Amino acid sequence: MRISVEEVFETVKMTLDHHFDIRTVTLGINLTDCMDRNFNSFDARAHERIVEKGKLLNRCARIIEQKYGIPITNRRIAVTPAAILLEPLPRKKQIAVRFAKTLDAAARKANIDFIGGFGAMVQKGMTGSDENMIDAVPQALSKTQRVCGFLNLASTEAGINMDAVVKFGHTLRELAERSENGVGCAKIAVFANAPQDNPFMAGAHHGAGEPDFSLNIGISGPGVVRNVVLQNPNCDLTQLSEVIKRTVFKITRAGELIGRELANMMDIYFGIVDISLAPTTLAGDSVAEIIEAMGIEQMGLPGSTAALAMLVDAVKKGGAMASGNVGGLSGTFIPVSEDAGMVRAVRAGTLTLEKLEALTSVCSVGLDMFAVPGDTPAEVLSAIIADELAIGVINNKTTSVRIIPVPGKKPGDIVHFGGLLGSAPIMKVAKTASHRFIIRKGRIPAPIQALRN
Repeated sequence: MRISVEEVFETVKMTLDHHFDIRTVTLGINLTDCMDRNFNSFDARAHERIVEKGKLLNRCARIIEQKYGIPITNRRIAVTPAAILLEPLPRKKQIAVRFAKTLDAAARKANIDFIGGFGAMVQKGMTGSDENMIDAVPQALSKTQRVCGFLNLASTEAGINMDAVVKFGHTLRELAERSENGVGCAKIAVFANAPQDNPFMAGAHHGAGEPDFSLNIGISGPGVVRNVVLQNPNCDLTQLSEVIKRTVFKITRAGELIGRELANMMDIYFGIVDISLAPTTLAGDSVAEIIEAMGIEQMGLPGSTAALAMLVDAVKKGGAMASGNVGGLSGTFIPVSEDAGMVRAVRAGTLTLEKLEALTSVCSVGLDMFAVPGDTPAEVLSAIIADELAIGVINNKTTSVRIIPVPGKKPGDIVHFGGLLGSAPIMKVAKTASHRFIIRKGRIPAPIQALRN
């Protein structure tokens, strides 16, 4: 489908006042051919490639921004999962930590905002390299600034790796204790059914089946969608869905044009457009406020799940009509700390952890950027994660968790993470969980719907 420059400028004119942007351009880089049994040789090759391609990404992104006047908020890189790259090397935590520091140094030298891929795919079991990398997470993410991590702990085809879930609960507690206000936990996400072309951090990585290099683009426009909902206060829900769908269609077309032109300029493969609505701390740039503009008095009250389901469906339909390359997560993020409307709802008591979990059954991301007391037991953290992964496994959808245990804080306190990470009220959680269930470990088998081939 041909996209005209005039159409893009029409979209820019419509959206500039409502925070429409290209939230991220994420360059995927395959590093498997850099692997070596000599760490220094591997390290040098990986560093050189990341810096070279990162500088190219930045240079081309600046040209595209100036040409079309649409800001590209973040420039990011995603690499091959670290646990795979470290397979030939000694199973020592310090090796994994040194590689994380290399990723951080390369991103800094190339002036890249974040670099993802410090993670592993462990939905069915863990290799020695996987376990070593998970053990290194607390030290690696607390000693770096731009490195993000991920773990795929479950899938519809494999079930839930409870050994890894239990292990990660303890890993998370240690990471929180090693970083100020537990903010290191904001840099790692755990998944069920993790997409391997996701441009959004913290879960971005360059997965199997991808080419040597690919450009994935994440657009975002909650402020734009909120504005059109407010402009249509009297239409019925069928008509409102159509309005949202048409709006997302337009911004997706603009995003795809920019993504394709950037990929052509860099002479690399254009991957996907992720059409997720991702809120920021800016006034009006809130997913919760879209739900409230639909007529829900406050996010979390009865009706919120139905409204969110309608929003996600309209977003997906509009994006799918606009582009044949829609991928990644492509839904709606509902992070607590990064969305002013979500924060207000938590403080007012209309949005609890239980209701937040219910909302994730219809959105595409999961329990995202929410803070809990730092003394929450590791088994409780693991149980929260297991519940969310089960939603993804049973419903054959992507779900994720970014939970931040904040040392020294209690329910109702406010913690400030700074920048795009925003601020979050500490949510109340149980101090006990089904301990005997969690410590059984093992693997929760895949549901019968996995047997579809």
